[in-house]
Amino acid sequence: MSRRILDLDMREIGTENRPKSGPCLYVANHQSAWEALACNVLIPDVCIVAKIELARIPVFGWFLRHAPMILVDRAAGTKALGKILKEAREALAEGRSILIFPEGTRVRPGRHSRFQPGLAALYRSLGVPVVPLAHDSGMFWTSGGKKPGRITISYLAQLPAGLPPQEAMALIEEAVNSEKDRLVGGLAPDIR
Repeated sequence: MSRRILDLDMREIGTENRPKSGPCLYVANHQSAWEALACNVLIPDVCIVAKIELARIPVFGWFLRHAPMILVDRAAGTKALGKILKEAREALAEGRSILIFPEGTRVRPGRHSRFQPGLAALYRSLGVPVVPLAHDSGMFWTSGGKKPGRITISYLAQLPAGLPPQEAMALIEEAVNSEKDRLVGGLAPDIR
Protein backbone atom coordinates (compact mmCIF):
# COMPACT_ATOMS: atom_id res chain seq x y z
CA MET A 1 0.00 0.00 0.00
CA SER A 2 2.76 2.50 0.89
CA ARG A 3 4.35 1.74 -2.48
CA ARG A 4 1.19 2.64 -4.41
CA ILE A 5 0.06 5.62 -2.36
CA LEU A 6 3.35 7.17 -1.20
CA ASP A 7 5.81 5.77 -3.75
CA LEU A 8 7.80 4.35 -0.83
CA ASP A 9 9.21 0.86 -0.87
CA MET A 10 10.57 -0.92 2.18
CA ARG A 11 13.07 -3.65 2.91
CA GLU A 12 13.85 -5.48 6.12
CA ILE A 13 17.33 -6.75 6.96
CA GLY A 14 18.48 -8.74 9.96
CA THR A 15 15.13 -10.47 10.46
CA GLU A 16 17.03 -13.46 11.86
CA ASN A 17 17.66 -11.29 14.95
CA ARG A 18 13.98 -11.22 15.82
CA PRO A 19 12.92 -13.72 18.49
CA LYS A 20 11.65 -17.06 17.24
CA SER A 21 9.14 -17.17 20.09
CA GLY A 22 8.07 -15.04 22.99
CA PRO A 23 7.86 -11.29 23.38
CA CYS A 24 10.80 -8.90 23.57
CA LEU A 25 11.56 -5.21 23.89
CA TYR A 26 12.17 -3.52 20.53
CA VAL A 27 14.14 -0.27 20.72
CA ALA A 28 14.10 1.95 17.62
CA ASN A 29 15.28 5.32 16.44
CA HIS A 30 12.60 7.88 15.62
CA GLN A 31 12.73 9.92 12.40
CA SER A 32 9.14 10.19 11.14
CA ALA A 33 5.58 8.94 11.54
CA TRP A 34 6.40 6.08 9.16
CA GLU A 35 8.02 3.80 11.74
CA ALA A 36 5.09 3.87 14.16
CA LEU A 37 2.72 2.91 11.37
CA ALA A 38 5.03 0.36 9.73
CA CYS A 39 6.18 -1.37 12.92
CA ASN A 40 2.58 -1.92 13.92
CA VAL A 41 2.32 -4.09 10.79
CA LEU A 42 5.86 -5.53 10.61
CA ILE A 43 6.10 -6.70 14.23
CA PRO A 44 3.32 -9.12 15.16
CA ASP A 45 1.53 -8.43 18.44
CA VAL A 46 3.45 -5.27 19.25
CA CYS A 47 2.44 -2.65 21.79
CA ILE A 48 3.99 0.74 21.00
CA VAL A 49 4.89 3.40 23.57
CA ALA A 50 3.78 6.80 22.21
CA LYS A 51 3.13 10.29 23.52
CA ILE A 52 -0.51 10.98 24.33
CA GLU A 53 -0.55 14.15 22.19
CA LEU A 54 -0.60 11.91 19.10
CA ALA A 55 -4.03 10.60 20.12
CA ARG A 56 -5.46 14.06 19.43
CA ILE A 57 -4.56 13.98 15.73
CA PRO A 58 -7.63 13.35 13.56
CA VAL A 59 -7.81 9.82 12.10
CA PHE A 60 -4.29 8.94 13.30
CA GLY A 61 -5.43 9.50 16.90
CA TRP A 62 -8.36 7.16 16.41
CA PHE A 63 -5.92 4.51 15.19
CA LEU A 64 -3.72 4.99 18.26
CA ARG A 65 -6.62 4.78 20.69
CA HIS A 66 -7.77 1.49 19.10
CA ALA A 67 -4.38 -0.18 18.60
CA PRO A 68 -2.30 -1.76 21.34
CA MET A 69 -0.51 1.36 22.58
CA ILE A 70 0.87 2.71 25.80
CA LEU A 71 -0.05 6.39 25.55
CA VAL A 72 2.07 8.51 27.85
CA ASP A 73 1.76 12.06 29.12
CA ARG A 74 5.42 13.04 29.19
CA ALA A 75 4.67 16.01 31.44
CA ALA A 76 3.62 13.56 34.18
CA GLY A 77 7.27 12.77 35.09
CA THR A 78 7.72 9.70 37.28
CA LYS A 79 4.00 8.93 37.08
CA ALA A 80 4.46 8.52 33.32
CA LEU A 81 7.28 6.04 33.87
CA GLY A 82 5.14 4.08 36.34
CA LYS A 83 2.33 3.93 33.75
CA ILE A 84 4.73 2.70 31.06
CA LEU A 85 6.13 -0.04 33.33
CA LYS A 86 2.68 -1.20 34.48
CA GLU A 87 1.15 -1.29 31.00
CA ALA A 88 4.26 -2.86 29.45
CA ARG A 89 4.14 -5.72 31.98
CA GLU A 90 0.43 -6.19 31.17
CA ALA A 91 1.18 -6.29 27.43
CA LEU A 92 3.97 -8.85 27.97
CA ALA A 93 1.56 -10.99 30.01
CA GLU A 94 -0.71 -10.98 26.93
CA GLY A 95 2.21 -12.17 24.80
CA ARG A 96 2.86 -8.79 23.15
CA SER A 97 6.28 -7.32 22.47
CA ILE A 98 6.94 -3.69 23.40
CA LEU A 99 8.34 -1.05 21.02
CA ILE A 100 9.83 2.16 22.36
CA PHE A 101 11.49 5.15 20.69
CA PRO A 102 13.86 6.25 23.50
CA GLU A 103 15.08 9.39 21.73
CA GLY A 104 11.74 10.85 22.82
CA THR A 105 11.33 12.93 19.68
CA ARG A 106 12.12 12.74 15.98
CA VAL A 107 15.84 13.01 15.20
CA ARG A 108 16.96 13.78 11.67
CA PRO A 109 19.18 11.35 9.77
CA GLY A 110 22.84 11.90 10.58
CA ARG A 111 22.04 13.34 14.03
CA HIS A 112 22.04 11.70 17.45
CA SER A 113 20.08 12.34 20.62
CA ARG A 114 20.67 10.82 24.04
CA PHE A 115 18.28 7.99 24.86
CA GLN A 116 15.87 8.77 27.68
CA PRO A 117 16.68 7.07 31.03
CA GLY A 118 13.26 5.39 31.13
CA LEU A 119 14.72 2.79 28.76
CA ALA A 120 16.98 1.48 31.54
CA ALA A 121 13.99 1.15 33.90
CA LEU A 122 11.96 -0.62 31.23
CA TYR A 123 14.81 -3.01 30.43
CA ARG A 124 15.35 -3.85 34.12
CA SER A 125 11.63 -4.21 34.88
CA LEU A 126 10.59 -6.38 31.92
CA GLY A 127 13.35 -9.00 32.00
CA VAL A 128 13.06 -9.84 28.30
CA PRO A 129 15.62 -9.73 25.48
CA VAL A 130 16.05 -6.51 23.53
CA VAL A 131 16.09 -6.23 19.75
CA PRO A 132 17.55 -2.86 18.74
CA LEU A 133 16.40 -1.68 15.34
CA ALA A 134 17.35 1.20 13.10
CA HIS A 135 15.83 2.64 9.95
CA ASP A 136 16.31 5.49 7.52
CA SER A 137 12.70 6.67 7.09
CA GLY A 138 13.70 10.29 7.68
CA MET A 139 15.47 10.27 4.33
CA PHE A 140 12.11 9.89 2.59
CA TRP A 141 9.40 11.00 5.05
CA THR A 142 10.29 14.47 6.34
CA SER A 143 8.46 17.39 7.87
CA GLY A 144 8.66 18.99 4.42
CA GLY A 145 6.84 16.11 2.75
CA LYS A 146 7.51 12.69 1.31
CA LYS A 147 9.77 11.67 -1.53
CA PRO A 148 10.00 8.35 -3.36
CA GLY A 149 12.53 5.78 -2.25
CA ARG A 150 13.24 2.63 -0.31
CA ILE A 151 13.18 2.71 3.48
CA THR A 152 15.41 0.15 5.16
CA ILE A 153 14.61 -1.24 8.59
CA SER A 154 17.45 -3.19 10.19
CA TYR A 155 16.95 -5.55 13.13
CA LEU A 156 20.19 -5.80 15.12
CA ALA A 157 21.63 -8.54 17.32
CA GLN A 158 19.60 -9.29 20.44
CA LEU A 159 20.82 -8.31 23.89
CA PRO A 160 19.88 -10.73 26.64
CA ALA A 161 17.89 -9.77 29.69
CA GLY A 162 19.78 -9.38 32.95
CA LEU A 163 22.67 -7.09 32.01
CA PRO A 164 23.28 -4.09 34.27
CA PRO A 165 20.69 -1.58 32.96
CA GLN A 166 23.17 1.23 32.26
CA GLU A 167 25.43 -1.16 30.36
CA ALA A 168 22.48 -2.43 28.32
CA MET A 169 21.36 1.12 27.59
CA ALA A 170 24.84 2.11 26.36
CA LEU A 171 25.05 -0.97 24.14
CA ILE A 172 21.58 -0.38 22.68
CA GLU A 173 22.23 3.30 22.02
CA GLU A 174 25.57 2.58 20.33
CA ALA A 175 24.07 -0.20 18.19
CA VAL A 176 21.10 1.90 17.02
CA ASN A 177 23.17 5.03 16.35
CA SER A 178 25.87 3.15 14.46
CA GLU A 179 23.36 1.34 12.28
CA LYS A 180 21.27 4.40 11.49
CA ASP A 181 24.48 6.22 10.50
CA ARG A 182 25.44 3.29 8.28
CA LEU A 183 22.00 3.28 6.64
CA VAL A 184 22.17 6.94 5.68
CA GLY A 185 25.88 6.87 4.83
CA GLY A 186 26.81 9.29 7.60
CA LEU A 187 25.32 12.75 7.54
CA ALA A 188 22.77 13.00 4.74
CA PRO A 189 23.84 15.85 2.42
CA ASP A 190 20.31 17.07 1.62
CA ILE A 191 19.09 17.31 5.23
CA ARG A 192 20.28 19.98 7.64
